[in-house]
Amino acid sequence: MGAWSHEPFGNDTACDWGYGLVEASDLSPVEAALDAVIENGEDYLDADLATEALAAIEVLAKLRGKGTQTDAYTKEIDQWVKQHAQKPTAELLAKARQVIERIASADSELLELWEEGEEADAWKASLRQLSAATSA
Repeated sequence: MGAWSHEPFGNDTACDWGYGLVEASDLSPVEAALDAVIENGEDYLDADLATEALAAIEVLAKLRGKGTQTDAYTKEIDQWVKQHAQKPTAELLAKARQVIERIASADSELLELWEEGEEADAWKASLRQLSAATSA
């Protein structure tokens, strides 16, 4: 994973996932990214699955007007959100919070990668922001 920031779209994997989202007309890519983590269960969670899910959660946050990242890397995502303004369902928001908890738990490659570096605290703060942005 080429990461330059602890933010949801601060890495190659998330940006690549975003290119797929802008081709969609609904939230099915968001739900698919969340479901991939949930369906992984307690098995070792691959960093790419987690990274895509965090990008999807940022999209939900943006749809609620609570996005945590706005920069050149989110320009197309921000445009998509404006064009597809919709309120995420309570079920989808609950999935998002469940996914955040899973990513921050044991057997998460993404957690391990961030804990190896100096930006672990900033990344964990980003997870808390995303959790708050998806809460009622």
